[in-house]
Amino acid sequence: MSDKSHDELMSPDGAVTPIDTDYQIGQDNIALNIGPFGLDIHNRVFVISGSMVALFVVITLLFRQSVGPLFSELRNTLTAQLDWFFIGAGNVFVILCLLLVVSPLGRVRLGGTEAKPDYTYVGWFSMLFAAGMGIGLMFYGVSEPLSHYAASMGGVVEGANGLRTDWSPLGGAMGNAEAAKDLGMAATIYHWGLHPWAIYALLALSLALFSFNKGLPLTMRSVFYPIFGERIWGWPGHIIDITAVVATLFGLATSLGFGASQAAAGLNYLFGIPDGTPTQIVLIIGITGLALSSVVAGLDAGVKRLSEFNMLMATLLMVFVIAVGPTLSIFSNLVSNMGAYFENLPALSMPFGREDANYSQGWTAFYWAWWMSWSPFVGMFIARVSRGRTVREFIICVLLIPTSVCVMWMTAFGTTAIEQLQDGYRAVVDAELPLQLFSMLDGLPLSGITSMIGIILVVVFFVTSSDSGSLVIDTISAGGKVDSPVPQRIFWCSFVGLVAISLLLGGGLSALQAMVVSTGLPFCIVLLLCAFSLVKGLMSEPRT
Repeated sequence: MSDKSHDELMSPDGAVTPIDTDYQIGQDNIALNIGPFGLDIHNRVFVISGSMVALFVVITLLFRQSVGPLFSELRNTLTAQLDWFFIGAGNVFVILCLLLVVSPLGRVRLGGTEAKPDYTYVGWFSMLFAAGMGIGLMFYGVSEPLSHYAASMGGVVEGANGLRTDWSPLGGAMGNAEAAKDLGMAATIYHWGLHPWAIYALLALSLALFSFNKGLPLTMRSVFYPIFGERIWGWPGHIIDITAVVATLFGLATSLGFGASQAAAGLNYLFGIPDGTPTQIVLIIGITGLALSSVVAGLDAGVKRLSEFNMLMATLLMVFVIAVGPTLSIFSNLVSNMGAYFENLPALSMPFGREDANYSQGWTAFYWAWWMSWSPFVGMFIARVSRGRTVREFIICVLLIPTSVCVMWMTAFGTTAIEQLQDGYRAVVDAELPLQLFSMLDGLPLSGITSMIGIILVVVFFVTSSDSGSLVIDTISAGGKVDSPVPQRIFWCSFVGLVAISLLLGGGLSALQAMVVSTGLPFCIVLLLCAFSLVKGLMSEPRT
């Protein structure tokens, strides 16, 4: 698909109910040539969003000694005061997606009643999964199950003021290893299962519907036509698109920061290369260069092939861990973990009256903000590769299949790490967070080879996120054009790397997390409005 022309991509096949508007895609764009390079940019979205991010980078680099504590305080304040809002919104998105699957609206086909999918299931699934979860699974696949297990084993701990100081989810499981394992895995699956993928599916479905069926530009403002009408071509639409660009850019930068810290830790672990900010910056520069090559190659030649390669490598690594790790425990825990997840889901997703503030605020609220800030990028990317799917097929694949893979991944890596700890191997739990994956692999055979594969996976997930994210940001800032000049993609891909570097210099991972929460908040409001627009848009469409 994506390497089709814009007109080929947007032309419906079969019956649709288009929106009647005089707006022409790209009519507010500025087309100019700078030397041999051509540009085709939306005159307000590109300039304002680019200027805002550039100003942020300059301020962060100039005052990096003082902005670090500010970032940490910002994150803590937002997650403490608004955890109920993030958690409640996440529940709304899951419920809506499940209702769409079983409703007659599930028979609406993206691109028209006769549209055919542009990609096979393998290619489609590889791209949406690599874009949506790649670096996060590598970074947290070992550390999060182990962290929740250890915290649950410690049980509830209260400070002098009577408030809990522990990080265990819900009420913990003091001294009960089996209950702590179940609770720890349930708390992990909650963060990587239905809720994040519902956030992505909601926005992706909305973008695909209003672009492929309604004939509007493939950009964020189009989703809100049922609410704002023709005003989306003015400042209400400009603000929505600018918010999407900024949120996407900081969400990507956060993930790139995590990936760089883990890759640097792995290189130090294997080869003794110094692990610190300079190494992380060099990695970001080098991997951004690889992403630029993929961007220039285009979606089919670049992102698709890299995504399929990464899925193959990730599958091989997971199969290896299952084969040489505690195989029987992994498969038996797969069933018990799912049971624990559904058993604890009502309590874990409760927005109000939580006593486990460290878990619900420090983990869940941050994650939900992270997924929401990523949602413009992942949502638009999934939309671009999902033409020809029915709504029911789309949601089942985007929601349930990746959730199942995440559960399998977390169970394999988490069970292995937990049993290593129970057997007295403390290297994993004592290691720094970016190093825990490699410490776990060190307790298994062929650790040198598997650790190298782990670093390659981090790097390639890094590349697929950066290049596909740059394509999405470029589409939004080009007024919805999907075939804009390559130099614009190069600009945004380079910009993502620059923002990641400035945030690392200005406060490390806490700065990255603070910006993700800050941009995730306004986008949470945008997504709630999007849910209303989606249902209204689907109700007017013919069904297969």
